[in-house]
Parts: sequence; structure tokens; C-alpha cells
Amino acid sequence: MKIKTASTQLIRPSSPTPPQLRHFNLSFIDQRIPPSYVPLVLYYNVSTEERYINKQPEMSRRLKSSMSDALVLFYPLAGRILEGQPLVDCNDEGILYIEATADGKISDIVRSPDTRTLDNLIPFKSNGSISNAEELLAVQATLFNCGGISIGICISHSIADAASLSSFINCWAAIAAGEQPNVVSPVFNSATFFPPLNTPDFRPNFRNLAIQAPPVNLVMERLLFTPSAIDALKQKVAENKSSIVKPTRVEVVTAFLWSRCLVAKGLELSHKSVAFHPVNLRGRVPGLTERSFGNIFQMTHAEVVGETNWTGLVEKLRAAFGKIDSEYVKMLLGEKGCEVAKENFQGISSFLTLGNVAVLLFSSYCRFPIYEVDFGWGKPAWVSSASFSIKDMIMLFDSVVSRGGIEVWIVMAEQEMDRLRQDSDIQHFTSSFTG
Repeated sequence: MKIKTASTQLIRPSSPTPPQLRHFNLSFIDQRIPPSYVPLVLYYNVSTEERYINKQPEMSRRLKSSMSDALVLFYPLAGRILEGQPLVDCNDEGILYIEATADGKISDIVRSPDTRTLDNLIPFKSNGSISNAEELLAVQATLFNCGGISIGICISHSIADAASLSSFINCWAAIAAGEQPNVVSPVFNSATFFPPLNTPDFRPNFRNLAIQAPPVNLVMERLLFTPSAIDALKQKVAENKSSIVKPTRVEVVTAFLWSRCLVAKGLELSHKSVAFHPVNLRGRVPGLTERSFGNIFQMTHAEVVGETNWTGLVEKLRAAFGKIDSEYVKMLLGEKGCEVAKENFQGISSFLTLGNVAVLLFSSYCRFPIYEVDFGWGKPAWVSSASFSIKDMIMLFDSVVSRGGIEVWIVMAEQEMDRLRQDSDIQHFTSSFTG
């Protein structure tokens, strides 16, 4: 499929940011995030009815004008991070907006996605790794000759997490669709709870091992856990007489994949492994709500030695999630909160530095309303990531083709992925790999 760039421009807020809002403080959690980008692609199969035919120019105009209005509410996204300071200069320089064309069909990508094609649907191709781009947000609208459209988004992880990205795109879409009652303004209170470490020598962590491209050939693949498969996994946990009475679908899928990835790596029983998972702090900290913008999460991890019985890993994960409790939150909000957050995020690099530990990085979009994003021409036919140059990264999405199911994207070394494909348990509990 040929994808060509048609135009590139900067989109600025439709009204200037007030002078008193010129400097936006990053939180000390933001400070711990290396300058990488979070990619997301939304796909829309536009109706072939008469009223939609040849409407792509109007769709493009609506996307750009509503983006300009959305940036008034999300004004830090149109600014630039000041070098050496934990601040965003809200100077309204704008976000990068690319328009492209594709000589194919949305349905072809949804049916059999290829990561090389997905990478051409986002504005920054170096997603998942260090980027020197100045823009905090970039968007690529790709118009397909079938009449459909994809919207590829890259948001800087230095300023926002997946929850913030979800809030932004839902607000943007509500403005585009003219649904003013559904326009929810963000709350910029993260730095109030997690005040930045104001040092003149502040620098982002460019050497974080967790996002450095490894010296191996990586591949990214997709698989699907249907609701019935997830129920079967939960039943396996019950049969194992686990202390977890009602495991969540994220817990059982994570534990199952953790064990099968270890087998694919051919690890011995004496080998140590660690699974990391982000925990959303919204709702756990009084005053922080779903509208709170920023990086508002902490990482939790579970570690085992030689455990490949995945039902036992569910208990490990539940205990790990329980570590981000009220006592932990108190420490995070206390005088040494910055050190607590620093230690939390350094945990990944610490394990990677050891060299003899298998480190799996999980992330979940499940339950975020990304399938509710309607710009005025319907909800997405599909939502995906693009490729990541992060070894052993596993992302979980709600499934649109199997309600209640989970779609998983896995990045592994090529030889390990080949073994994972052949794993009998993977073949039994998931659909076929595609792409």
C-alpha cells in the first residue's frame, strides 16, 4: 500500500494562551519519563451512502479547525518544553499536522495489519524510542481511496500518559462533532500534587535502558483473546485453587503471556523474570480525577524465579498491584515523593542492568474510551498502535471485533517470536497471528 504525504503544517490554538498561563509546570513524575512518543491510530470506515461520498475534504477541514479549538483547552500541547527546565513554554507554536493519501482500503489493514504500513500512518516513525522532535503532539490524517480515514497520533510521553491521550482525543472529537455538552476540559493539577524538582541542571533521562533499541531484530505481532478464551483462563485459575477469587481479564491475560514468553525465551528454571505494569493514580489520590492531565501513574512489578505455571503468576500480579496502596500514595505525596517516583521508574533500568533477568513491560489501554471517539462520522472500526523499538513490550487493547475480549500487541526478538507462534498454549487460547 502506497502512502504519500500531501501536506504538512503547524496548527495553533484558535485563540492565544493568556500570559498568566505561559509557563506550565511539569510534575516530578513527568520529569522521570524519557522523551519518547506514545503512538495511536484510529481507523474509520466512512459510510458509502450518498451524503458521505467525496466528503474527505470536509472531514479534513473539520479535523483541523476542531484541533485548533481543542488546543485552546489543552494549551500546553501547543507549546515547547524549555531546555534544562521542568517547564512547558506555552507559546502557541502549534502541533504538527500531516495530511497523507493511501491507495488502499481501511478494511485491508484491519483484516491483516502489517507493522510497516502502520508505521506510515503516524507522523513520527521513531515512536517508542528517543526523539528529538520539538512538537509535543503530532497528528497524521491519512485519506484512503475507499473513502475511509485514519488518524495517527503521537503524543510526547514527557507530558502525557495514555489516559491523558484518551481524554484529549475524546475532547477533540466532541468539538469536531459539534457535541458541546460532551466537551470535557482538562484539569492541570498534577504538578500541584507532585511538584517538580526545580534544579538548573535538569535534563531528561536520555539513557534509560528501557527505551533503548536493543541490538537484535525485533518483530511485532497481534493476537486476540476472545471473551470465551478469557473465561477459560479464569476457570483455570479457579481449578488451581488460587486465593484470587475473581481475577480480572487483564490479570489472567498478563499472567498467561508472561509465562508463555518465558517459555519462548527458553529460560531455565533458575532464571529470574520480572513483569512491569503501570498503575493509574487517578481516583487513588484525592483531588485527581479522570480529567487530570499529565503522567499520573506509577509502575508496579512482580518477580519470580523459574515460574512457568501461569496460574500462580496471577497471585503475584495481584500482590504487585496491591503495592500501589494508600501508604504508597502517602509517601508519593510526602516530602520525599520525588525520590519515591525516581526509585519507582529506575526499577526497570535496574533490572535491565543486571543482564540475567527477563524483563517484560506491559501496558494497557483496556477500559479507556478510545472506541468512543466519534468526529461526526461514526466510531472507529479499529484502533491500533504502531511498531515499538522496545524489546519485550506487550500492549493490551479492548477488542472491537470481540466485545469483552483483549487484543494484544507483542514486541520480541524474531527467534523468540517464532517460538511463541508455535507454542501450543498460545495456539489454543488465542486466534491466529496476522500481519
